[in-house]
Amino acid sequence: MRGNKVGLRARYEDDIPILRTGLYDDVVNSSRAEGGPWRPITPDSKDPRLVVDDKEQGRVQFSVVELDGGTLVGTATLWGIDSHNRSAHIGLGLLPSSRGKGYGTDVVAVLCHYGFVVRGLQRLQIETLSDNVAMLRSAERNGFVREGVLRSSAWVMGEFLDEVLLGLLVQDWKQGSKV
Repeated sequence: MRGNKVGLRARYEDDIPILRTGLYDDVVNSSRAEGGPWRPITPDSKDPRLVVDDKEQGRVQFSVVELDGGTLVGTATLWGIDSHNRSAHIGLGLLPSSRGKGYGTDVVAVLCHYGFVVRGLQRLQIETLSDNVAMLRSAERNGFVREGVLRSSAWVMGEFLDEVLLGLLVQDWKQGSKV
């Protein structure tokens, strides 16, 4: 699946060491992105954040690549897929060298297309730390609306942080609209 700057494709075995080193071996980044404390993972581990289980129905994981050259730039996930209520959550992680280039906004747009058009979902949701300006901006540029703040709900590196809850309904989504 393609956006303006990035493509989402299946996870390749060669992606795993790059993603592990760039995203999950970084204690601070991993602690901010995950719902639990950081812990070291051995190189041969079948870490579910990285290794795709094709039988898993509640989560779809992608590798994110630049359209110009195909360089791996991160991960994208549709998770918590609820086929009864037709909803899911969006998650993404960009390698440090790929941040600040507008890729996040494009990844969110492609995940919206996948969720609404391919999967037929009614609602997509994002939860992010209140100081994650890049994710908030990417979500809002794609039409997500702030629906609430979960006060002091995330324990991150020795302190409680607020999380922002954002939602987008299919009828409010404008395909291809990015500000």
